[in-house]
Amino acid sequence: MIDIFEKLVKDGGPIGQHMDRAHGYFAFPKLEGELGPHMKFRGKDVLVWSLNNYLGLVNHPEIRKIDAEAAATYGMGNPMGARMMSGNTTKHEELEKVLSEFVGREDTMLLNFGYQGIMSCIDAMVNRRDVIVYDAESHACIVDGVRLHMGNRYAFKHNDIEDCEKQLIRAKALAEKNGGGILVITEGVFGMDGEQGILKEIVALKEKYGFRILIDDAHGFGYMGPTGAGADEAQGCQAGIDLYFSSMVKSLGSLGGFICGDKAVIKYLRYNTRSQIFAKSVPLLVVEGMLKRMDMIKTMPELREKLWANVNRLQNGLKERGFDIGSTNSPVTPIYMKGDVPEATQMVMDLRENFGIFCSIVVYPVIPKGDIIYRLIPTATHSFDDVDITLKAFEETKKKLDAGMYKAADIPDMAEVGTL
Repeated sequence: MIDIFEKLVKDGGPIGQHMDRAHGYFAFPKLEGELGPHMKFRGKDVLVWSLNNYLGLVNHPEIRKIDAEAAATYGMGNPMGARMMSGNTTKHEELEKVLSEFVGREDTMLLNFGYQGIMSCIDAMVNRRDVIVYDAESHACIVDGVRLHMGNRYAFKHNDIEDCEKQLIRAKALAEKNGGGILVITEGVFGMDGEQGILKEIVALKEKYGFRILIDDAHGFGYMGPTGAGADEAQGCQAGIDLYFSSMVKSLGSLGGFICGDKAVIKYLRYNTRSQIFAKSVPLLVVEGMLKRMDMIKTMPELREKLWANVNRLQNGLKERGFDIGSTNSPVTPIYMKGDVPEATQMVMDLRENFGIFCSIVVYPVIPKGDIIYRLIPTATHSFDDVDITLKAFEETKKKLDAGMYKAADIPDMAEVGTL
């Protein structure tokens, strides 16, 4: 027998194996100052492309004002307890009504946290006789929810409708044999590659295979579609999506999440979702702030217009300069490059230290060796000058990458990093 702690410390995990050198720079970096495009990193001014603040609501003056007033009125602890026991209020119910009307569903349940909320909803909906079919590149919260499932589950290749149907054929045969049902889960907008989920194509298979569908639209809510109601509105298939989930931490710049659907189903979830029954209700200060955020989303289309103007300028500029941004059809902007981990390390350092550009990077072991993905998130608060500066920086650093100028023997110790 081994000491379980000794095993953890020795291994570190697939990402944690680099923690000693990466901590504080590539992992767990500290961005300081007012949240927005211009912040400080390790004492230097940087242009930030790593915040999911799509509509710029996080630091909008009207939002800051209402958040401060709500905090002064209610404090952090009000209401105390879970919704079912002592944590329900008229304001919670009002927000649920506003969200239901906005996304065109009968009812909504607020969730104290998005990640654990969708996990627990998945767990509440299925039993061992049921089968889950889900996109292989679904967010970790979906994957963890699927892992809670005691029955069978089949993953289909990312946004591949043919493989989705192949898995549905397997699922239908098993569900009929076991006397269960089928739940299909995908995303409205995938947060890594920026592609919208193939919602319309999946909905077209519902009659044939008799499944229900849940989508996670955390990256689509607030700006996708004519009114910002989400990716299913953008694709014209809202009526076919049975359950609509989103977090409140991206476009809404707040805390928590929500799930919407038919009244009878939401009623069931209220009484059977363990993470809500046995955990604290969403604080009133968050609910009050969310009501203001929803009012701004509904009445200020210029926020979406500015976001999409920045998205188009950035993505078109990258494509014009020969960058591969994949098949994104959302603000999420991946930049695909080739290089090993040391090269990626040196390039990120150059971007941050000498060009003042801060963006997220993904390398092995999260993706295959030899691949590098930079992920940029344009928001309504970026300017065209911000976009142009960033395009120039990527143009210059790509030249160095292609010329082999970032070759290095090892990942440098981030605690000792100065300028290159």
